[in-house]
Parts: sequence; structure tokens; C-alpha cells
Amino acid sequence: MSHNDRQMNGQPRPNTILDQLELPPARKDKQRLAKLRTAWKESWQEGGFLYQRWEEAFQARHASWHEAATWIKAAVLFGGLSLIVMMVAAAGDIADAALKGLSAVPATGAGDGSGLWGTIDHPVRIFLAGQAAHLSVAPAALYAFWQLTGLLGLVGGFFGSAGARIAWVLFGIGSLAMIWSAAPAGGRAAATGLAALMWALASIFALRGLTLRPVVHNHPPQYQFNPAVHLHATLPAPTPAGDDFGDEPDNVRSLQR
Repeated sequence: MSHNDRQMNGQPRPNTILDQLELPPARKDKQRLAKLRTAWKESWQEGGFLYQRWEEAFQARHASWHEAATWIKAAVLFGGLSLIVMMVAAAGDIADAALKGLSAVPATGAGDGSGLWGTIDHPVRIFLAGQAAHLSVAPAALYAFWQLTGLLGLVGGFFGSAGARIAWVLFGIGSLAMIWSAAPAGGRAAATGLAALMWALASIFALRGLTLRPVVHNHPPQYQFNPAVHLHATLPAPTPAGDDFGDEPDNVRSLQR
């Protein structure tokens, strides 16, 4: 802009919006940074926005959940829900991978059933393979589900889950029934008894802390009844001294205290 444009009738022209728009970009950036620094410092001063949030976060360490600030509760709940979603997703992926890995094992690949574990596992594989022929599911999938149920029942029962303990009991009963049905006739009783003993030993961990004794809670009565009898007697007013009019009946006697 020329010198003549800066003057009007020999006097300097006052600053206008056009003059502000004509500032160089570097100077505009400096002004923005200066404003941001000023706003940042003011927010950390006493009574500022960030100062108040920091005080609320500092006091939340010693305050209860109801006394904490609303934004802290929202942040904690959002973080907790996000963590739960990630854990559920990870657990689903792990369970899916474990199920696929177990399904890859042939259902009838237990060899000749030698050894203690083979004596129990081989009849179960044979039973599931025979039942899968009448179902629209692979024998390996049935065997994998049987293994996964036993594993979850054992681990969950160890940590005191009631549902896992119920699953563990049903798993044991079903396993004994399958072994009795598919084991050789000559060793059916021995195989079933051996499976029952192994299941009982594993139940020491799965049913840890479970007792059949009734739990008796002795609580003091909440309400106490104190019987009491209240008698209200109305006494006549005493006769004033010297009031002897002789008009009382013969059967009335004055009350003496």
C-alpha cells in the first residue's frame, strides 16, 4: 500500500479491519500463540478451569465415590467399561482359538486306550463319535466341548463360582455315564470306578470351601416386647375442712390418705 493510501487529507488513516487482515502470516501466528499462552496461564491460576479440575482430581483420592466430581465418575466408568469390553473380546478370541485347536484333534485318535487317562478318555471319545453319527455336528466338536466344559468347571469352581460348580457336577455325572456306556463289558465297572475316583480328587479343587453343614445365623431380635400394665385411678377431690353439712348418705365415707 502506498504512502498516499495511508493518509487521508494529510492525516494518518486510523486502523481498520482491512489493516488487521493485511498483517503478515508470521505475525498472525505469533498473536495466536500469545493468546494461547495467556489462556493457558489464566486457566492454571487460582479459580481457573484447569486449576479447579486439578483440585477435584487431587481431592478425589481421599473422598468417597459419592463425593467425587461428576467428570471423574464418568471417566472412571468409561474406562472400566472399555476395559471390560476389551477383556471380553480377548476372552472370546482365546476361547475360539482353544476350541478350534481342540477340534483339530481327532475324536477317535486316543490310541488303544492304554494308561489311566486312556482308560477314561477312550470310552468318552468312542461314545461321542457314535452319538455324532446321528447329529449334524462333528465328533471332534463334541469332544472339544466336553473338554472345555470340564476345564471351565474346574477353574471356575476353584474361584468359588456357583455356576461353574454346577457345570462341574454335571460334567462328572455325564462323563461317568458315557464311560459306563462305552467301556468294554469286562472292565466297565473298573473304568467307571476309576473315573469316579479321579473326578472326586479333582473335585477337591473345584468344590473348594463347599460344605454340607447348615449355616445358622444367630441374630438378636429386632423388636423387643416389654409387657406393662398401666392402671389409671381417679381419686375424688378431698372435702374442705369444716364442711360438715350432714347431707352425705350413710354409706359414703370420706377418703382418708
